[in-house]
Amino acid sequence: MPETGVIAQPGTAERRRPRTAVSRRLLMCSPSHFDVTYSINPWMEPAKPVDGTLALTQWERLLGIYRELGHTVDVVQPMGGLPDMVFAANGATVVDGRVLGARFRHEERTAEGPLYLSWLRANGFTDTHWPEYINEGEGDYLLVGRRLLAGTGFRTDPRSHAEAQEFFGLPVTGLTLVDPRFYHLDTALAVLADDEIMYYPEAFSPGSRAVLRELFPDALLATARDAEVFGLNAFSDGLHVLLPESATGLMSGLRERGFEPIGIDLGELLKAGGSVKCCTLELREG
Repeated sequence: MPETGVIAQPGTAERRRPRTAVSRRLLMCSPSHFDVTYSINPWMEPAKPVDGTLALTQWERLLGIYRELGHTVDVVQPMGGLPDMVFAANGATVVDGRVLGARFRHEERTAEGPLYLSWLRANGFTDTHWPEYINEGEGDYLLVGRRLLAGTGFRTDPRSHAEAQEFFGLPVTGLTLVDPRFYHLDTALAVLADDEIMYYPEAFSPGSRAVLRELFPDALLATARDAEVFGLNAFSDGLHVLLPESATGLMSGLRERGFEPIGIDLGELLKAGGSVKCCTLELREG
């Protein structure tokens, strides 16, 4: 049977219900220095040309949509020599006004963590913690209601999960990623609402899939087709879901559940393994 773009979930009622957008405060970073000059994930091919002008145009479109939807967006100053700094989601995790800094696994990105932490401190986020263990910010930490889902397997050290739980005082549920194409949690799972997610099951270990089924039995499941175009690297404000425009199956599934998907083309940034969510750090002020 041909793949349709959404995995059927027999016996699970569609969770169509009224949806409400909630204005968010977000942090982004311009891709004015974006390039692919090294390879730290399977998407990065330094030999493949990158169109910097197009990358900036695509990013500015995402920024504009956020602002049109009523979200407040701050922009951190990019720094030369840090081509991946555009992926602001990796820069920290912010919950209730508290900031867990990011400590990167690869040397090429280690300078980003202190830069983001410095910006946050200078802009009113004074309750901060510099991590003992490697964690790559909201790349691997996603808040669902009052629970943090925490990825590991390729980047974030699992010992960081306990560190985050102690700092934030919230339950942390560890999830193990097993496919190197989905090296961060936010490439394989997206938060749609306080009790609702969408994810690609094959990106996770058997035990982690079982945990997700237990916690989110009605989750929207992505096919390989939509996962491979980074359809799960998405941002939701509770009503609008911004995601890559080529993830047509997920967009159909989102509409069936009462969301309003907005397709975005970030094809140039995908050359470095990033899309909508990677570009977006949520500043939760509590």
